[in-house]
Amino acid sequence: MQGQHDHHPAPADTVKKTTPLKQPVKDTLKMPGMKKHDHAMMKAMPSHAYSRNLPMSRNASGTAWNPDASPMYMWMKQTGKTDWMFHGNIFMRYTNTDIFNAGKRGGQRFSFPNWFMTMMNRKVGDKGLFNATAMISLDALTETGNGYPLLFQSGETWKGRRLVDRQHPHDLFSALSIGYTQMISKDIDVFGYFGYPGEPALGAPAFMHRVSAMNDPDAPLSHHWQDATHITFGVGTLGFRFKQLKLEGSVFNGREPDEDRYDFDKVKLNSYAYRVSWNPTANWALQFSQGFIKEPEALEPGIDITRTTASVLYAKKIRAGQHLSTALIWGLNDKGHDHKEHSVLLEENFQFKKNAVFSRYEFIQKSAEELDLENQLGHAAFNVHSFSIGYNRSLFNKANIELTAGTKITMSIPAEQLKALYGDMPLGFQIYFQVRPLLHKH
Repeated sequence: MQGQHDHHPAPADTVKKTTPLKQPVKDTLKMPGMKKHDHAMMKAMPSHAYSRNLPMSRNASGTAWNPDASPMYMWMKQTGKTDWMFHGNIFMRYTNTDIFNAGKRGGQRFSFPNWFMTMMNRKVGDKGLFNATAMISLDALTETGNGYPLLFQSGETWKGRRLVDRQHPHDLFSALSIGYTQMISKDIDVFGYFGYPGEPALGAPAFMHRVSAMNDPDAPLSHHWQDATHITFGVGTLGFRFKQLKLEGSVFNGREPDEDRYDFDKVKLNSYAYRVSWNPTANWALQFSQGFIKEPEALEPGIDITRTTASVLYAKKIRAGQHLSTALIWGLNDKGHDHKEHSVLLEENFQFKKNAVFSRYEFIQKSAEELDLENQLGHAAFNVHSFSIGYNRSLFNKANIELTAGTKITMSIPAEQLKALYGDMPLGFQIYFQVRPLLHKH
């Protein structure tokens, strides 16, 4: 430090020997709006799963993009040309979706939603990059076949009947995928991806891979309008990146996973999707996508869905240990014959050292068929509003594993026609412990 050491000019021959002979290599990870400290951290981290010239923090589910400024809760190990990343989340919680018994459709139970993920990147030659990803969930064991209570949720089946007011469990093998990227230049990549199961180029990053949802134990009510294709048994994607813009297209199996959560469903490449992604700065990730899905629901043979989505994700590091992550997502399911249902989600997570505040607002249009009310209410769609707010606190950490505790309150406002079943304003409550990796420090 200055004042503690004497400074003398170096001899001329020393200057000659230590002067670099080449100009520094131009950094390919620099983006507008990035601070010098964050810029240096991104230079030091491993690359993105599908580009040697993008930071690992842009990784999301499948081939989707997060903002570069996203924090990463993970373990990492580097061995030569290979990078290993390990992620996961376990919630141990009690939930009651209608604590004052305002309606007849509430539920309560102890549940343990969870997932675990491993990712491997390996450089191939001077310009290639190979990726392998595996993700599993023990939901089928901990949540059983009919999943956990979640008021107004719908999608998939159990014992041949619709799952309504419950979130279905995820398959044991939620992702097994490989990918290869060829760098044409620092600004241009082409890549291929195959998953069985995997995720097509459709929608924003799945909720389990959004930092804005990291402290929320529940799946969004709009899951089957926005990101439900994150577990697809058979998907192939080709993509092209130019600087911060990416174009990609997929062929995939349109059918939702079946009730056997431990098997591998039959591959039928009968659906397709495209997505345009753009990260204008390190803080933003935008996407627009559309999927043409063949008979996604087992109980609705012959009914196809055109799903259109758009999203804006934002991440910002405020100071050490403090960061803000938000997501605004819109999704539309179009089944034809004036059967169009919209959804909007706005969620955020503000992490300040050991504490966090998180929230989620959703507007979703649910049909009588989705809520298994067709015989009572005919063919109609109902507007549902739901707002949640929660608090999370880190209790302690050891061996790069963090234990947190949290609570969450959810208020729902159903359409007038649904109030006889759900009540005027059902209020839900939950309390939980969470186990996850520590925030990674690059």
